[in-house]
Amino acid sequence: MELVNTAKELGQSVEEKIEHGLEVAKDAFANVASHLPFANLAKKGNDTFKIEIDLPGVRKEDIDLQVEENILTIKAVRKMKNEVKKEDYYLCESNFGMISRSFVLPEGIDTSKVDAQYEDGRLYVTLEKEESRKAKSIAVK
Repeated sequence: MELVNTAKELGQSVEEKIEHGLEVAKDAFANVASHLPFANLAKKGNDTFKIEIDLPGVRKEDIDLQVEENILTIKAVRKMKNEVKKEDYYLCESNFGMISRSFVLPEGIDTSKVDAQYEDGRLYVTLEKEESRKAKSIAVK
C-alpha cells in the first residue's frame, strides 16, 4: 500500500510542477508579446503591399529597417523618460527597450523600392512587386 501512496504523491508532484512550468511559460510569452509592436498588413491591388506598425514613443532616428533575402526586419529603440521635479519630491520614470519585428515577404518583391514613412508614432512601409511580376493589361485588337 505504501508503494501506491508514493506513486500517487509522485504523480501529484509531477502534475504540480508541470502546471507551474506552464504558468511560468505563459507569463514569459505574455511579457514578450507585450513588447512586440502591433502591425496591420494589407494588400493594395495586385502589385503593392502595405504594413503599418505602431511604434509609440520611438523617434524616427531610432528606427532601422533591413531586408535580407525575403525577410523584412524592423528594429527600433524606445527611450522614454518622465521627470517630475517639485519642491518636496523628485520622480523620474524611464523606459528603455529594443523592439523588433520580422516579416516574411511574398515572392517577387522589389527590395530596392521599399518605402518607409514615420508619422505620429506609426511606421508605414510600402512594398512593390518587381516590374516583371506585375500584372499587365493586354489590349484586345
